[in-house]
Amino acid sequence: MSMKNWWKYLCIVLLLYTVFMGFKGNVPKLDILEQSIRNLYFHVPMWFSMMAMMCTSMVFSILYLSISKIDYDIKANAFAKVGFVFGMLGILTGSVWARATWGAWWVFAEVKLNGAAAALLVYAAYFILRGSFDDEEKKARFAAVYSVFAFAMFMVLINVIPRISNSSLHPGNGGNPGFNSYDLDSSLRMVFYPAVIGWILLSVWIATLIIRIEKIFRKKHGLDLMERH
Repeated sequence: MSMKNWWKYLCIVLLLYTVFMGFKGNVPKLDILEQSIRNLYFHVPMWFSMMAMMCTSMVFSILYLSISKIDYDIKANAFAKVGFVFGMLGILTGSVWARATWGAWWVFAEVKLNGAAAALLVYAAYFILRGSFDDEEKKARFAAVYSVFAFAMFMVLINVIPRISNSSLHPGNGGNPGFNSYDLDSSLRMVFYPAVIGWILLSVWIATLIIRIEKIFRKKHGLDLMERH
């Protein structure tokens, strides 16, 4: 067992624990949520993973703008891709949860749901922007600038606007008394926190694989990891 990969083994252990407890573990009896509270171990950590990946993508974009090393652009793109996938998974699991608790797959009057969808569209535009350039240097530069803008809009759409709304069913939004009523007890925390760490580690793991694949592809096709001085 390589100590260099300790975090991968930790990821596997935490996610096995999360899945087992998510389906077989005891959960408190809560009004409205009932057994659907198990989705807390999947839906919410996936959003944490998405935010972590988008933030990391922005950091690498800033590094690219500062140093102009194409390796940073490759990493920014990889982390954005993984963040986007986890965002889609977050919306999917959230939709399932909404169906169980609100009786509808999507509530169009719900600020947080619409904000999440809009945030993912902002990042969809990031990938479209990347695909519109053939020149690697221009692609990296424009994508890096847009990435900083995208992350700012992303945080506003999923964290700021929902919390100033006074009419929301979603826990954690402004004017929602359910957030305190369904606050985590000790039994939920014992699974929720490991789940957050496990899903984030998985997202990082996937991103590192994408980065390795991209570098192998570039080497095979003679695309140097160029730097601009």
